This record gives sequence, C-alpha cells and structure tokens, in this order.
Amino acid sequence: MTDHATEPLVSPVSSHNEWDPLEEIIVGRIEGATIPSNHPVVACNIPTWAARLQGLASGFAYPSFLTEKAQEELDQFVELLESLGITVRRPEAFDHKASFGTPDWSSHGFCNACPRDSMLVIGDEIIETPMAWPCRYFETHSYREILKDYFRRGARWTAAPRPQLTDELFEKDFSVPGDDEPMRYVLTEFEPVFDAADFVRAGRDLFVTRSNVTNRSGIEWLRRHLGPGYRIHEIESRCRMPMHIDTTFLPLAPGKVLVNPEYIDVDRLPDVLSSWEVLVAPEPEPIDERLLKLTSMCGKWLSMNVLMVDEKRVIVERHHTGMMRALEGWGFEPLPCELLHYAPFGGSFHCATLDVRRRGTLESYVD
Repeated sequence: MTDHATEPLVSPVSSHNEWDPLEEIIVGRIEGATIPSNHPVVACNIPTWAARLQGLASGFAYPSFLTEKAQEELDQFVELLESLGITVRRPEAFDHKASFGTPDWSSHGFCNACPRDSMLVIGDEIIETPMAWPCRYFETHSYREILKDYFRRGARWTAAPRPQLTDELFEKDFSVPGDDEPMRYVLTEFEPVFDAADFVRAGRDLFVTRSNVTNRSGIEWLRRHLGPGYRIHEIESRCRMPMHIDTTFLPLAPGKVLVNPEYIDVDRLPDVLSSWEVLVAPEPEPIDERLLKLTSMCGKWLSMNVLMVDEKRVIVERHHTGMMRALEGWGFEPLPCELLHYAPFGGSFHCATLDVRRRGTLESYVD
C-alpha cells in the first residue's frame, strides 16, 4: 500500500512569467478601503492637488460614489476570469480604519485592492514584500488564510525582513525632481524595502525599476534571496514620480515587451533584450474628464496595465481602444473589460491581481 502521508506535496503555487496559461489568481477587494495617510512616502507619488485632498480625508472611508461603480466593475472582472476557467481567490474583507503601529510610529490602513504590491510569486514561492508605506504594514494579514492554505498544500511561503520605517528611511524635505534635474527618490538605503509591483518576471530573468517604494537595498535583498538561478535587471525610468513597473515595462509573451515611450528610452534597455520585439504603447486617448480625474492618481498610462491570460489573450480596459487596436496589430487577442473606476484604489487589471498558478515551466527567454 502507498503511504499517502509520505507522498511529496504538489504546490498549488507555480508561476514563472507574465504569460503562461493562467489557472489560478488572487483578485483584491475594495470593501473597507480607507483613504491612505499623508505620509511623505505616500504624498510624493500623487499629484499635488490629490495630496492636499488626501491630507484632509486621510483615515476616512472612500465615498460611495467611488466604491459602488468600482465594485460593479470588479465583480464583472471576476466573472470574466471564472468564465475563462480560471480559479479566483479573494482576501478577507477588512476594516482598514483600524489603527496600528510600532514603538516608532502609528497609522491606519489603506486597502487590500492590489495583491500585486504586497506579494511576489517566483515559481512555487510566495514572498511577502517589505513595503515602504506605513499604512500598508499589515496588508498581507487579509490574505493569511489563502497563504496558509497554499503552504499546507506544498507552497513555499517567505516574508522579507519587516522594515522599521523610521525617519532614517526617508529623505528629509524631499521634493519631486523637475524634468531638467537629476533623478532623486524619497527613500534612503537605511534598510531594504520594495513593492512586488516594481518587478516583472520572464522566467529566470526579472526586471525592476527603482522607485519611491523600492530602493537599491530592496533589489539587492531579492537578488541574494533568489540566488544564482535568477538574474535581476534594472530598467531605467524617466518618470519623475516612479512607482511600480507595470505602467512602464511589461513582458507580454516570449520575446515581446510592451514599453511606455514617455518613461522608457528604448535605446537604453538592457542588452539581454536585444533580440526582443519592443512594442511601443500608443498614446492613451482622452477620456471623459470626470473619469480622467479618478484615474489621474495612477497616471494616464494605466492603458498598459493589462493582464495576460496566455500568450495570445489579454484583458484590456475597454475604454482604451487605441491599446486594443495596437495589441490586435501585434498578434494578440484583446478581451475588453471595464475597470476604470478601480484606479483610485491602486490601478487596473495587473495591479488588482496576483497570478498564483500558470501552466508552464521555468525557462530562460533572454540572450
């Protein structure tokens, strides 16, 4: 007789890139979302007008005129994923108005709308990331039942060192650099911090942008943690308020990468991409002024924030018709879906998800 207790567990977590056939995914929630704090590391990543409003509204629940439409769109997105045969997991709903702290500071929460930020999947491992926003310090707690389930079933579950987030991590009197000034960041190298959404995966190669939530120490921590089996390449961004790579540089398929022409100098991409086809994102078309104001905190380039179902099919915000036409011209099959009102909670399709299992193996796709 076979002793089933000694049989090796087969991890339910297995994802090596952004395009293998998608089988299981985590989708965030907006229930209980609270307007984030006006901490400098938060305020430096949004327009000045939004920072002023945020300072006044910090700690309050998002108003219903934002949440109701976003929730409707999110439900439709989940239905689309499930109609494609994809297993969808959701975090627990949580009241983010609850306060918490350390001996050095206190805060309320934000939301659990974007699992892409707080967790990074590398193969069969989920890594909880050391995020720089104090209001996101305990964000992964709403995902703990999912994480524990994956661990019991064979996944590797790691947490990066929890940061102190004291004043030493943040540049005093930081200001956003002008277009004619050298790039500077709100973060020092006091300790490693990074958001998972500053990384994208292409098998044994990862690409990262240094940003106002990811410092060099954070990149180095992940490089050492993953070891010699992986390579991490930095993508230079011209964005003056950099935060997250998935509106700047996004691999779509083997040998194909979508880039933001405003933020990326195509001639300065890493040499390992010399054989790749570089797809330059079209200028996003103007949309309704009211909707534009809702999305501006994440920038107009949310048109790039797409989710690959496999090497051909790609979920795209239906208002971004120019992006859909471009993708069709490049040989992809766009699947239009609405998620425009999700932007105030952190982004669009790529931000709102964490692809946990894709059907494929670990390979190298670069020279």
